[in-house]
Amino acid sequence: MHPILFKIGNLSIYSWGFMLAIAVLLAIWGISRLFEQEGYNRDMVLDMVILMVVFGIIVARLSYIVVYEWQEFLAHPLSFFSLQNGGISGLIWYGAFLGGFIPFAIYIWHKQLSFWKVTDMFAPFLALGYAIVRIGCFLNGCCYGEITNSVCGVVFPYVDAFTRHPTQLYSSAINLVLFAFLIWFYPRRKFPGQVFLLYLMGYSLYRFIVEFFRFNLITYGPISLGQVYTIGLFIIALVLYLWQRYRYRQTF
Repeated sequence: MHPILFKIGNLSIYSWGFMLAIAVLLAIWGISRLFEQEGYNRDMVLDMVILMVVFGIIVARLSYIVVYEWQEFLAHPLSFFSLQNGGISGLIWYGAFLGGFIPFAIYIWHKQLSFWKVTDMFAPFLALGYAIVRIGCFLNGCCYGEITNSVCGVVFPYVDAFTRHPTQLYSSAINLVLFAFLIWFYPRRKFPGQVFLLYLMGYSLYRFIVEFFRFNLITYGPISLGQVYTIGLFIIALVLYLWQRYRYRQTF
């Protein structure tokens, strides 16, 4: 674990925040190129990414508090701003996705852009950004896996002395593959929204599987709370995929 990558004088550069910054910069660069190719104003990309990151982190933190730290928050409201190893302590991805998606959708509506076309351009870089940030999670020592005797096991010394699944690296590797597929598939898409909805289904499948190896505080029998969310997300994405494909075929 290397929660601090390096120091510049008294300034500490933290792994998680550094990886998030790289993910954001790569997303802005990559999506801007796609915007230009499709005839959109690339200057809008910066606005959308900033909105998504800021509101995504806020809602991700709120979601974590509601699920895991509600009593502590009521006793100490300033715990919302608790910092841990250079990042806000305790975030939930589904909260981040929802928090970023709402202002993103409002921005698209305000600018009268095509929702499905824009989400298709964002989708590959959501996967890439996720893969990069999960490397930050590994270096930070959060989001770790269950205890294992596997040769892939890693000891997270800030957690305990047991060997655990490095689920952060599993997540990163799978999402890099998902990014490669989506960026390859983008020019081959058959209808607007196909790339984005494939991303949601791909993410759901990946997350459902990795959750079996990840340490979870809340479970319902054999499945985790994260898997419950994942099942719901997959069903919604599949229904929208079939609906959007049907609409496109009817139109053309």
